[in-house]
Amino acid sequence: MLLKQYKTHFFDSLQGIQDEQEIESFFFILTEYLHNLKRVDVALNPNFELSEDDVEKWNVILAELQLEKPIQYITGEAWFFGLRFEVNENTLIPRPETEELVDWILSSSITQHPTPLTILDIGTGSGCIPISLKANLPQANVSAIDVSEKALEVAKRNATSNKVEINFIQTNILEVEDLSQLPSTITDYQSPYNIIVSNPPYVRNLEKEEIKKNVLDYEPHLALFVEDTDALLFYRKIAQLALRNLSPNGLLFFEINQYLGKEMVELLENLGFKNIELKKDMYGNDRMIKCKK
Repeated sequence: MLLKQYKTHFFDSLQGIQDEQEIESFFFILTEYLHNLKRVDVALNPNFELSEDDVEKWNVILAELQLEKPIQYITGEAWFFGLRFEVNENTLIPRPETEELVDWILSSSITQHPTPLTILDIGTGSGCIPISLKANLPQANVSAIDVSEKALEVAKRNATSNKVEINFIQTNILEVEDLSQLPSTITDYQSPYNIIVSNPPYVRNLEKEEIKKNVLDYEPHLALFVEDTDALLFYRKIAQLALRNLSPNGLLFFEINQYLGKEMVELLENLGFKNIELKKDMYGNDRMIKCKK
């Protein structure tokens, strides 16, 4: 079978499940993944032929896409801030909104710090935030926490493949009393931190009906959901720790639930943070917040 013939079958099979633009994106991601053919290569090879084994591989992936399995979990990779990250069912898929958060951190004046920065990411998942920060701030000392051992295994591989050194720590942040007690593999390093950042679980159970099937059925719920009765549980705990472990004028950054921007501002005000700034993402939703100790 010719690839162009399979393309017609591929598009027809996903009609009504994904929109046309998404199907096209999936097709060319897979031509590169399965055959090392970029879009231009496909155009230049109109008679590229698929073997029986090739067709079987395509059929297996197509069946997964029909069940709305994320393409990133099929290929095992996602791109974030210009870097390639391994992802699997133990890690969330990095999102463009989180790229905006990283960009906001990098554009802040504190990154011009005359001495090496100390940065902590809490709830690191695939490691996309700390690895992207370290890649752009090579002199910084960067640590990252996650409760999931399996997620940290992925994050460590991502740090290695992207040639950066991160101090990874497995712990439940809700059980930490002081960040200065965390173990460190960085020579002569100790808190306080200049920057603390977190994208913790923030989706309330009541919002599950808004979540797409490809997220709800496949991405780790441990990293997504928080109880309706205390949706700001992680934010409160992390902000309290930040008060004790940020350097003077240190910055705290959060990715947040779009519906809880006002509540987040009030939380940080009540704890005594200053220069609180709520920022919208590219879709116009309240998505990130910054404050100063």
